[in-house]
Amino acid sequence: DALEGAVGAISGWVVDIMPDGFFRDFLTEGVLAGVGSVVVFLPQIVILFFFILVMEATGYMARAAFLMDRLMAHVGLSGRAFIPLLSSYACAIPGIMATRTIANPRERLITILVAPLASCSARLPVYVMMIGVLLPSGAGGVWLKVAFMLGLYALGTVGMFLFAWLFDRTLRSSNGSTMILELPPYKVPALRAVLLRLWSRARVVITQAGTIILVISILLWAATSYPKPADGDDTDRLTQSIAGQLGKQIEPLIEPLGYDWKMGIGLIASFAAREVFVSTMSILYRADDPGEEGTRPLQTILREQKRADGSPLFNTKTCLSMLVFYVFAMQCMATLAITRRETNSWKWPLFQFGYLTVTAYVAALLVYQGAGLLGY
Repeated sequence: DALEGAVGAISGWVVDIMPDGFFRDFLTEGVLAGVGSVVVFLPQIVILFFFILVMEATGYMARAAFLMDRLMAHVGLSGRAFIPLLSSYACAIPGIMATRTIANPRERLITILVAPLASCSARLPVYVMMIGVLLPSGAGGVWLKVAFMLGLYALGTVGMFLFAWLFDRTLRSSNGSTMILELPPYKVPALRAVLLRLWSRARVVITQAGTIILVISILLWAATSYPKPADGDDTDRLTQSIAGQLGKQIEPLIEPLGYDWKMGIGLIASFAAREVFVSTMSILYRADDPGEEGTRPLQTILREQKRADGSPLFNTKTCLSMLVFYVFAMQCMATLAITRRETNSWKWPLFQFGYLTVTAYVAALLVYQGAGLLGY
């Protein structure tokens, strides 16, 4: 709330001191609306990193790998794959890089292929936003929202083990590996060391992910603002813009999932990084753009959107479909690049993108159509 209020205050200050025109729109609708809508989720990401780092610092991680060895053997993996997969819940990139410790080539490849199914920190902004739209403040209570979040993590974990089991039976087999592991002594984590590593992780999120989000946000703002119609009407401007035309082209493909052309633009843009979806929605719906009543949260704006027949655009089945899509979708260009580097081949990253995208589409389709049959 504090970060969201700060971004809104900065947008209002820019509007007050700058005359109406290109540069003011660039700052408020492009830079601040895009980057600001993702920065507000940094505390949740930092909390996730903190607990993973504490577990590493206590010496528990090696024991967790040892304890998980028997369970993971059922899907063709050993306990050595546990730490890379657990790291993928923070970010799949270091998780995939950590598979270098796995000696067995087949086991390492399976771990790389399923690592993106771990609900990484980049998904958190999308999860939080869509759960907030689905369950507005005062609806269902906090524990229902917690249950939704845990359910999304559980769904990704089940998918990870299911595909690992399938790949274990379909990929070319080789001799299994024996797990030999030295267990370090338990120790009290040094708070200073944990905080330094936490700052390093948070700085990477801000600098690397933030740079991508900034560039994508500026490009999206330009794509949604130009070419400008003669009358200057916002609806016509968005419809006639470059982004609007692109969204219209893919709308027939995503309409069975409950998505319109604006959401289609978000799906395309979020391939650069999943969290870009939030900034894209913020730009498309002009969130954080100060008006007569001040700035309004993006979730409030999304709940007010209507379809052509007057029904809510972001209804229950659409929100559930979107959440399930992002659990499975391979919406991360950087992860594909790391997979290419670690496998030294384009075959596996293309396969990874293909099977995850198809899975996401089919799962979202089943959820949306199934929820419609149940009357939601």
